Amino acid sequence: MEKVESGLFVSVDYTGTLDNGEVFDSSEGRQPMELQMGAGTVIPGFESAIMGMSLNETKTFTLSPEEAYGHRDDSRMHHFPKSDIPEGMKPEVGQTLMLSTPQGQQLPARVDRIDDKNVTFDLNHPLAGQSLTFKIEVVGINETATQQHGGCGSDCSSGGCGCGDSGCC
Repeated sequence: MEKVESGLFVSVDYTGTLDNGEVFDSSEGRQPMELQMGAGTVIPGFESAIMGMSLNETKTFTLSPEEAYGHRDDSRMHHFPKSDIPEGMKPEVGQTLMLSTPQGQQLPARVDRIDDKNVTFDLNHPLAGQSLTFKIEVVGINETATQQHGGCGSDCSSGGCGCGDSGCC
């Protein structure tokens, strides 16, 4: 396999930065991120940028919010009465907590505001509204998975990309 194509398993080393140069995630010091092309396990722009690359090729690219986590959406701000917060839980502004939907799905939510009566949670992805720049290197192209993926979810709570943190790119 000389080029990245749909269906192949691709391993990439990457560093993701924000417009201000802050690194929000990197595979440095960890095993490369492996993804199956076309499986939809990463943000669309990331997968599109890798398509057609060759083994050991490097690339730097910037994704708009539309290609990454979308724009911030005010309808994803939810107010809960303080009385609905479980006893003993003391939320703090900036803290990320896991909320459960009626169907049992876990959603990361950042505490945005606390007043006398309500706690306001922000359910937007932490990187929503941001342009993301990635520096990547394709370090493996295979027909089958080379890494064992033990429940690498896509809740994206940390805003990162690699399996060790959120599996979100």
